[in-house]
Order: sequence, then C-alpha cells, then structure tokens
Amino acid sequence: QLLVGRSGHQGRYGIIYPELDGDFLDLAMEQLSQRVQSPFDITPEDAQVVIKEIAPYWKGKTFHEALANALPEETLRYTYDPKDVLISRFIVNETASFRSSIQWVHDYEKVLKKGFKGIRKEAEDRLQALDPFSPADNVEKKPFLEAIVTVCDAIVLWAKRHASLAAKMATKEKDAQRKAELTEIARICKRVPEHPAATFHEAMQSQWFVQMFSRIEQKTGTIISNGRMDQYLYPFFKKDMGEGLITEEKAIELLECMWVSMAQFIDLYISPTGGAFNEGYAHWEAVTIGGQTKDGRDATNDLSYLFLKSKREFPMHYPDLAARIHSRSPERFLWEVAETIKEGSGFPKLINDEEVVPLYLSKGATFEDVLDYAVSGCSEARMPNRDTYTSGCAYINFAAALEMTLYNGKMKKYGDEQIGLQTGDPRNFNTWEEFWNAYMAHQTDFIKQAYIQQHHIIRLRAQHFAVPLGSALHDLCMKHCIDLHQPKIPGGIDLGYFEFMGYGTVVDSLSAIKKLVFEEKKITMVELLDAVSSNFEGKEDLRHMLMNAPCYGNNDAYADSIAKAVDRAAVEFANKYSKELGVHLDLRLVPFTSHVPFGKVVSASPNGRKAWTPLSDGSSASQGADKNGPTAVLMSNFTTKNYDYRERAARLLNIKFTPKCVAGDEGTRKLVSFIRTWCDLKLWHVQFNVINKQTLLAAQRDPEKYRGLVVRIAGYSAYFVDLSPDLQNDLIARTGHEQM
Repeated sequence: QLLVGRSGHQGRYGIIYPELDGDFLDLAMEQLSQRVQSPFDITPEDAQVVIKEIAPYWKGKTFHEALANALPEETLRYTYDPKDVLISRFIVNETASFRSSIQWVHDYEKVLKKGFKGIRKEAEDRLQALDPFSPADNVEKKPFLEAIVTVCDAIVLWAKRHASLAAKMATKEKDAQRKAELTEIARICKRVPEHPAATFHEAMQSQWFVQMFSRIEQKTGTIISNGRMDQYLYPFFKKDMGEGLITEEKAIELLECMWVSMAQFIDLYISPTGGAFNEGYAHWEAVTIGGQTKDGRDATNDLSYLFLKSKREFPMHYPDLAARIHSRSPERFLWEVAETIKEGSGFPKLINDEEVVPLYLSKGATFEDVLDYAVSGCSEARMPNRDTYTSGCAYINFAAALEMTLYNGKMKKYGDEQIGLQTGDPRNFNTWEEFWNAYMAHQTDFIKQAYIQQHHIIRLRAQHFAVPLGSALHDLCMKHCIDLHQPKIPGGIDLGYFEFMGYGTVVDSLSAIKKLVFEEKKITMVELLDAVSSNFEGKEDLRHMLMNAPCYGNNDAYADSIAKAVDRAAVEFANKYSKELGVHLDLRLVPFTSHVPFGKVVSASPNGRKAWTPLSDGSSASQGADKNGPTAVLMSNFTTKNYDYRERAARLLNIKFTPKCVAGDEGTRKLVSFIRTWCDLKLWHVQFNVINKQTLLAAQRDPEKYRGLVVRIAGYSAYFVDLSPDLQNDLIARTGHEQM
C-alpha cells in the first residue's frame, strides 16, 4: 500500500454515527448480521459497548427522534408507523435521519494549493478581525472559526501519526524496496496535508486524508465524492511526467492503491430504512473525468484516459467512475468511454453537460461555477464553493398514491387505516377526468407532505449537526463564518429535490386505465379492482391485456403524453412552493435501490405489476416494458420532460445491452453514436449494463463461482452476489437490448 489513512480496521469496515440515528442502535445490534440487504458483522465485545454505553447516552438526543416528535400527525402518518417511529412506511419517506448530508463534493484543489496550514491561517486572521464587543461575532462567528482551527490541527496531527508509524516500520523493514516506500510515505505524511502538495504522490495522499477525515466527521449520504480528479491532479501529473519523477505505470499503481482503500470503506446504515435504500454496500465515491474547463474548453487530458485505462485493467466496483459528456467531447474520449463500458462493470456512468449547464444557469449559477461541476452520489452534479444545501430529501412513493386512488385513500399493506385523502370509490367514476383528478389529488397531497417534512428537517438540522472540515473547504462558509449545515448561506445556491418513486409504474398504470377502462371499455373498473385486489390470481389474461397497453419507454405518444402530464403537475407544485422554503426542491428521478423496498408496500398495480414487487427505477421504463429498442427509451425520456420549467433535478436512466449488441469495433461505433444521440437530446444521465440474462441467472444459482461479477444498479455498481434476491431479480427482469 502506497497511500495511507483509514477510518477503521483492515478489510471492509463501517462506522456508526449515533448523533444521527442512535435510537436504532439496540435494534441494529440484533439485526445487522441477519439483514438480507448489506449485512454487517460486529464482535460481541463491540456490541456490548454499543448497547451499554453508546446507545443509552444518545436516547432522546438523536436527530431522528427530534424529527419524529416534530412532524404533524398527518405527515407522520405518511412517514412512519404512528405506533413505532423506528418503522418507515415507504410512502413519503424522509432520508435526513439516516444521513447527515446529501451527496457532496469538497474543493480538494484548495487543500492541494494552500494546505491546512494556509486554511488555518485564514481562520486565525478572521478571528483576529472580529469585533470583540459584537454579540454576533462572539456567539456565532468566533466558535465557528475556533472549530476550523481545531479541525485543521486535528487532520495535520492525524497525518503526522501516520508519518511516525511509517518511519518506525521502515527501521524494521528488511525488504529494500518496501523500506524505501515506507520512508517515502513518512516524508509525504510529514508534509501533506499541512502544506501544499508538490508531487503527484503528495497530491493523492493529501486528497485521501481529506476523504478519510470527512468520513470520520459525519455520515454523508452517498459519501463525499472525489470531484474532478483528472483536473486538479493533472498539474502534478504533468509536472512529474515532464521531470521524469513518475511513469504512467506508477501513476496507475497509485490510483489503484486508492481504489482498494476506497472499496474497503462501507457506508454502514444503522436504520433498516437506510440499509434498504443502499443495497450492495453502496457508498458512491464518484470520480469525475472529462467535461469542460471553467472557460468552456474541452477538459479531457492524459489523466482522463489513464482513469479509463485503470478501470479497464482493475475492474473493482470502486471508484464510481463518471464521465462528463458534451457536444464537443473528442471522438477518442467517447471511443475509450465506450470500450470501458463494454467491459461490463457499468463504468463509467455518463452525465450530460448539455442538460446540467443551462439548467443550473437558470437556477442562478455562473458559467464558471457550473462548468466546474463534479458528479456526486448516484447522478447528481455539485458545484464546490457554490452549492450550500445539505439536507436529506424526501422520496415519494407515487405508486402508493395510485393505490390510494383505487382504494379511496387506503392501502392493502396497512389494512383499514385511512392514510390518504378520501377521493371516492373509483367504481363510481364515469370518466377518465374523474379518475385523473382523484389521482392528482393524491399526488399533490403526497408532495405537500414531503414539503412539510422538509420544512421541519431544515429547521431542526441546525440544532443537531456541524461539519467544520466541510465548512473549512467551502469559500462561502469561511467568508460568512457559517457552518455548512446552517440554512441560507449568503451567496449559495440551495439545490434540493423530491424523489418520484415508480414513475414508469404509475404512467403505465394510468395509461392502461385510460385506454382499456374509459376509452376502449374492454375492462370495467369493477373487473380491474377485482384483478389487482386478488393480485391477478386466476386473471392472467386480463393481466396480459394490461401489460400490453401503451407503455412509457417505447416512444409511444399515448403513454408519453400521460407521463408528461404527471411530470408537469409535480414541477408546477415545485415552482409554486419551493420559494417559500428558499430552496430548489425540484423533481428528481434517482431511486438508489429504494424502488425495491418501496415496491414492498404497494399491492398489485394496473400495469400488471404483481404485489410487493419492485417499482420501476428512475426515468427508466418498467421492467421489461421497453419493447421498441433503446433509442425509443431515449425518445420517451426526451418527450416527457417539461423543458419550460427549471424545477428539474437529476434523472437516472438504466440501459441494458447484451454483449453481442456491442461486440467488436462495430459495436463500439454504435455505442458511441448512441451516446452522441443521448447527448444531443440533452438527457441528464445514462448508465449501461452489458451482460447476458443467462450470466445473471447462473450467478444466482452458483454465487461462489461469480464472486467477482460487478453489475450496474442505480448510479453505482456492486458485486451481484452481495445483493438481495429481490434486487437480483429486478436486474434480471430489465430488458436486455440486442440491437441499437
């Protein structure tokens, strides 16, 4: 190992954050090792420390408990089981209680250029400039700046401990090569991250210390991403290559040392809800390559290609490599991106500058801000030093809204409880408009509950969380002496979202109802309700009729017009009410793996989906419903967006190809052309699985034989055998396109 720094023991490990969800700790100690999704082992000794010392201290003090106590009765009913708030309902689901922040990207370049000695000096200078008689300076700014000084000292001390250990190990090392490596590690850790980096190796070590310390500091949802590594590391790489201090092979070795350490840190979710959201030990350390420079030139460089080469040679599930694509991306870059995708591990995922840049400009970013965005989390775009919103946001089960439309505000999962609005018995609806209006009443009510939820989350977070390291690396936080977790930082752009869960499921169901019940009258509402309430038992013919109705993802104007109307109602709500919160709470379609647990609370749907099975994911078609090829999927995504509204956020799109479809140079050319089309259509995101259904089925039968099989899930990749049977089946059910 040539890079050092861990926040846990050797091998794969996770950390608990009791200030966030410590009220789950007792339950977690019993359940962690037995979980279907991402189980963890804990020694009996450690479990006793947690149960006897940590958990009792945090009872009554956690953010989760504060939020549950604050929510109004109606909103609580959609969020948790009113009798046990440790149980999420997966209807209008908050995510702020299992992550202290949404996905984030630091300004790593600041550390590489200034070092923490320089950042500490900035904080000390600001302390000296405070008005000693000002109440605001004494109560707000002084503690903030003192915390910055402390955290700068802490990370430097941590690095120097590594230097001391490496030097001690070097004195005992017999192997000459390893002795030299340890001596160099000791030298580097004495220098960085306290001082500016001078070499490629120093820059990588400095960045890694920041990445590791960030994990100790807080439980960031989908982790702190690595930013535009091919940009901020390139000056060091270029200089060292020019001076003969490094070779490409050595640079790749350093990168791959980082990838191994990165893969070993696991995001441990104590709450069952968090675990269900992030199957496959997901932790999303995105590395962004490509894109554009701050002045609008293509940013691809030699290091961009080295990252792609490393991913092909060393196909681990981390880092989560992401390529920014724009209309002028070089042909060579797209070719190598396509060749890497063809390897089958799902890397890189693609983010589209042609959508992100104009959309963020409309939300108040400058060209320089947005052209320097980095990919973070599943498919988000973050602007270091400009983004200031960190609150975990709501995931809304709109398939549950559809179910409540069918059962007058009730759900099969929750029996006779009146959870939602009473919109009437649909058997008494005479027109499509009546059914549509009833569904829209539930959809709007769900979003309303999410906004109420978010209002309380924003208010409470300031009392529970602080992030001095993250704040030290943010220009606006330092300028105004405000912690990053505080609301409304001057000059910042607050980019949040609410999640549309089950987009394809809802659209296809509405399409089937409109077409077959109200227009063609092939099915009565009584027959439809009998079929879905019985989970299609003995009604397979009717189920297939529903499944063959017009479906989203096929460039079908009938289904896509419904999808666009559903989308429009959501963005119209955001347009009207986001301003009250002072936050861009915009429509997003990025499910992680949560379409699986959200499906577990929804009974059979009118699109033929069986009860308790996964919902559709992201902006993808329902499982197996995209029958007209991958270009039709792109076109449905294009035609259903409401481009006249800026209240749009990330949209995740999964495409699965068979290996035969992309085989050889001809397959690469077709894939490059497909990527160009996606870029021209200004779609936000796309990612690919290149795999046969037969391979996945074989891996289910014989997991030991396929331990190394990496698959793309929802903005990240994971080992197939680490996934629950439900998620494995969901991946198998996705359409594998054999032609482009």
